[in-house]
Amino acid sequence: MSEIILIQAEYILTWDDGYKIISDGEILIEDSLITYTGPRLKRSPESINRVLNTSDSLVMPGFINTHTHAAMTLFRSYADDMSLMDWLQKKIWPVEAKLQREDIYWGTMLAILEMLKGGTTCFADMYFFMDEVARACGESGIRASISQGLIGIENAKGLDGLKESSRLVENWHKKDDGRITVMLGPHAPYTCPPAYLQKVASKAAELGIPIHIHLSETRSEVEECRAAYGKTPIELMDEIGLLEQNVLAAHCVHLTGREIEIISEKKVAVAHNPGSNLKLGSGVAPLAELLKKGALVSLGTDGASSNNNLDMVEEMRLAALLQKGVSEDPTVVTAEDALTMATLNGAKSLFLDEEIGTLRKGSKADLIMFNLKKPHFYPLHNLISHLVYSAASSDVELVMVNGKFLMEKGKLLTIDEERILFEAQNRALRLVKDM
Repeated sequence: MSEIILIQAEYILTWDDGYKIISDGEILIEDSLITYTGPRLKRSPESINRVLNTSDSLVMPGFINTHTHAAMTLFRSYADDMSLMDWLQKKIWPVEAKLQREDIYWGTMLAILEMLKGGTTCFADMYFFMDEVARACGESGIRASISQGLIGIENAKGLDGLKESSRLVENWHKKDDGRITVMLGPHAPYTCPPAYLQKVASKAAELGIPIHIHLSETRSEVEECRAAYGKTPIELMDEIGLLEQNVLAAHCVHLTGREIEIISEKKVAVAHNPGSNLKLGSGVAPLAELLKKGALVSLGTDGASSNNNLDMVEEMRLAALLQKGVSEDPTVVTAEDALTMATLNGAKSLFLDEEIGTLRKGSKADLIMFNLKKPHFYPLHNLISHLVYSAASSDVELVMVNGKFLMEKGKLLTIDEERILFEAQNRALRLVKDM
């Protein structure tokens, strides 16, 4: 028998060729699907299992974090104020070599705990021991697109990684009520040579799944690619045919005008990570130019070891403010642009926009509720501007994914917060001991 839930709110933020605010609205949910979003109607209470009537509230689609390495929460603050390659080679890669399967599970659980409390209902993850990531997602109720990080420098290791990715697809793609999907995850051109990336592209086509890759994150990466192949990373990916597949490209900080055109023409989804790019000194991506050319851009936090949080409200604000400051133009990257990148564009970037990213009829019920009874929301002139320029992730009080409540009144319902904090702390200390 279907479970029917009715959520009534002071304001509902939905999408209809642009964002629309419904005052005194309601959302009707049957099992995992939204069957109605609009003004309040007279209904027979006998047909509804639960009515949630909220005041001083805004209900909206959940945030979608399109690039992270969830279990790297275990390394939060472990290696700060370093350049990317020093950070990777001297600190992160050595300690990652000590990771065990259970560490990945608990590190991912810590990330999920943080993301749910901040209103993130779906995330894209690239790391390893991805069965453990899938297990954490399945148990917690969050939605995720997962990919095994692939390194192709050593031929045997690279081929083993592709086999492992194929098993990941077989075991987890569209499992747990469809909440878990899988991509192929070649790390970057500097760890995956062209011949290997062509194998990845072929495997993605064979399996019918997208590719998640880091591209043009730092200036030195671009210069090294030019020196080795006579092309920038984006040009190289285009030449070898990788961009003929559905591709989610993280970072894309250092781009030429021609590369922006390639990204737009090939419909590459860009995961913009302003916080991580700033902290690692990687630069400021040409977001305004990408949007002007019609590129699909979403938002990611990157891992908590390079950000150092998984706060999508903060990423929205950074995305908008950085571009205004760099361009000296307050009209570029509006509040609505930033909100779209964090929600609908996130769904499109994960190739899930038929299911999530809006609160329209037929969508999956992935939604969050902000408590507006806070000084920084008043006066209520423009709620979209408030979400981007004023809100805090701690203002989120309710989270639903796939029609299931995962958090109510700020209390998580599916995971044990105290146990997660305990396990994460002890495992993190063990990993960095003697490093």
